[in-house]
Amino acid sequence: MSDAAVTLLGIRHHGPGSARAVAAALERLRPDVVLIEGPPEADAVVGLAAEPGMVPPVALLAHAVDDPAQAAFWPFAAFSPEWVAIRYALDQGVPVRFIDLPAAYGLAAGAEVPGGTSAPDGRAPEAPDGEGALAHDPIGQLAAAAGHADSESWWEDVVEHRAPPADPGADALAPFAAVAEAMTALRERAGTSRRDELREAYMRQAVRAARRAKYARIAVVCGAWHVPALSVMPTVAHDRALLAELPKKVKTEITWVPWTHRRLSQHTGYGAGIDSPGWYHHLFANGASGEGSSGGGSRALAHWMTRVAELLRAEDHPVSSAHVIEAVRLAETLAAMRGRPLAGLAETLDAVRSVMCDGSEVALALVQDRLVVGDALGEVPESAPTVPLQRDLSRLQRSLRLRPEPDPRELDLDLRKENDTARSQLLHRLRLLGVDWGSPARSTVNSTGTFRESWRLRWQPEFAVRIAVAAQWGTTVEAAATGRAVERAARATALPQLTELVEHCLLAGLPAALPAVMRALADRAALDTDVAQLAEALPALVRALRYGDVRGTDSAALEGVARGLADRICVGLPPACVGLDAEQAAALRGHLESVHAAIGLLETDEPPRAAEPADSSADSLGERWAATLRSLARRQPPAQAGTGAAGTGTGAGVPGLLRGRATRLLLDGGRIDSVEAGQRLGLALSHGNQPADTAGWVEGFLAGSGVLLLHDPALLGLLDRWLSGVPAEAFTDVLPLLRRTFAALEAGVRRTVGERVAAGALGGTAAGAGSGEPPAELDIERADAALPVLTLLLGLSPSSTPATATAVARIPRQTDRRSAG
Repeated sequence: MSDAAVTLLGIRHHGPGSARAVAAALERLRPDVVLIEGPPEADAVVGLAAEPGMVPPVALLAHAVDDPAQAAFWPFAAFSPEWVAIRYALDQGVPVRFIDLPAAYGLAAGAEVPGGTSAPDGRAPEAPDGEGALAHDPIGQLAAAAGHADSESWWEDVVEHRAPPADPGADALAPFAAVAEAMTALRERAGTSRRDELREAYMRQAVRAARRAKYARIAVVCGAWHVPALSVMPTVAHDRALLAELPKKVKTEITWVPWTHRRLSQHTGYGAGIDSPGWYHHLFANGASGEGSSGGGSRALAHWMTRVAELLRAEDHPVSSAHVIEAVRLAETLAAMRGRPLAGLAETLDAVRSVMCDGSEVALALVQDRLVVGDALGEVPESAPTVPLQRDLSRLQRSLRLRPEPDPRELDLDLRKENDTARSQLLHRLRLLGVDWGSPARSTVNSTGTFRESWRLRWQPEFAVRIAVAAQWGTTVEAAATGRAVERAARATALPQLTELVEHCLLAGLPAALPAVMRALADRAALDTDVAQLAEALPALVRALRYGDVRGTDSAALEGVARGLADRICVGLPPACVGLDAEQAAALRGHLESVHAAIGLLETDEPPRAAEPADSSADSLGERWAATLRSLARRQPPAQAGTGAAGTGTGAGVPGLLRGRATRLLLDGGRIDSVEAGQRLGLALSHGNQPADTAGWVEGFLAGSGVLLLHDPALLGLLDRWLSGVPAEAFTDVLPLLRRTFAALEAGVRRTVGERVAAGALGGTAAGAGSGEPPAELDIERADAALPVLTLLLGLSPSSTPATATAVARIPRQTDRRSAG
């Protein structure tokens, strides 16, 4: 394991027992230089580990300068043996060097760098090609040879729970000698991969360089799997021949970034495969020990149980001091029964489940998530090298008081406040850059105003890579988001993509990006003839106009594009509804409803025309849209297409779903009255129409609310008589459509409709039947009594209150636009 100058300390990455053993070995060896498995590029920044602002867990981040997306991490926790070795060397003023294969080679190959994000046993997470189970999981094989099915519990017993002997004369290197002997035997059976051969050849070259530098005592801290390859040195020519296979280096940059315990626990991506980092940190920080420790293990166990009790109490679980004492006793008893030197994680969790959680797996899952794994987030000093974009983001985080945290938290913003508006813009800009620090969430505040936003924040370590990638578009967050928006506009191939991008630019406060995005939007809108795409694009533009008003942005050009799209939809929608199947009609119905809502908002802001009387709106956008809906509602059903009935303007057929929906939108908007709606329903329910098309008309008409059937018995009577007359052979086809229609209605409406139908004698001569009889005369005196309440509910000033109830019928038409805005 060792020669006259070199001592090999084979470790398990991120193992607290290995970390304590390394600390004891270095204290005994007092080396002149410390060599550590890791990328040599990190030699330039390793000194930052000694600065006060460096708090693990942290990670080394290396990325290619020309392609920042090619990146790799090397994470370190407080209990990582490599971190212990780094801190020892820096504290003692001893040179420290990284000796693994440079990151520049792995980044040149476009793959994860060898040595980065290693698994707990010191090997890469992926099994090398051609290797068996021995090479992939040597710790598991050693555990199996010792009769343990669980490699984690075996490693805890033989390493983690056995601290270095307290006797100063004891051999601190004995554990490393035993591990090296075991790994040598395993490698003889398993062989090695080409990847490991390249890494180990480079490590040997680094050891030779340290020897040539005349260091008397050299300590090498590396994964235990590599110790046999470094203990026997082949010729220099042999290693040079291996390294000649490496690809050409690429220019790289490296720095420190914060890391989290949760990320350490992940076995994929940039994780390290540590199942219980929070538990390991506790063992390392509280000196869990076994032989010669004078009860240190019991103290660590008692401290852990106390933390569990504090967590459960905070979550309203009744846990007392007696529970803590009993849980410690049970864990120690379980360890003795299972023949373990100390209570491990398995015994600890079994005791917590039985004593503190009353057998509840839900409470135990909370302990595992918060304590066994944990969300500890590291810190790096401000002097650590970063890209300018990262420095600007850090500045904004401090000025806006938005601290990056690994725990999810809710953030409610009031856009009427300057600081909250700036926070909102920052989060929207980062989303444009692919850094989803915040995601929109449902507001916890009972408000529907456009001045409020709610976010769910959670910082993730890999955002450091995305920020490095985004640095290509600018050196500040605003400049980078602007550059990214302009690039996305140039590459957009569909109109909805551009309207969504315009909305993002307004939300993010990027006025410099809007001209380029608006030009692309205008060009695409002028060429796009697909009514469905136009209808999909319009709502996003209208939403952008609403937020633009709240945020005080100039959106005049955007309003012009939105009105142009609305006009084109008014012209092109009726022909686009012809000849559709059921699936296409359902999709277009959604577009119809969203366009109706969007035009209602646009009409709210439409200024009156000076050349027209105040009550004239024949050329308004709202009237043009109403004319489109009337044209759509008058179209013939598909079965009658080609008959050329008078008043339709064309003989082509439109599905009943769309005709019924257009009729309902006209009724809700006050464009037609209940008499005309009843007449249209009567025509649609004519037995001359196909039952399936009629059922579609009913679905479109009743969608959203079936209260109409309760307020107008004639409509319900028409529907009941039609349904009773559907032929038996067609009833099975109609039934699924009707069930879907009525299932979407409110439960109270369904119940009341059923009761009225069961009672019989539904009205058939009311206004809805189109009999021509006038509706019941309005009681003016009773209606006037309700005016003060209506005035208060609708937010009208007392001076604008109509003098009589004759004007009440006009109030919804005059105020629905205000309430919609």
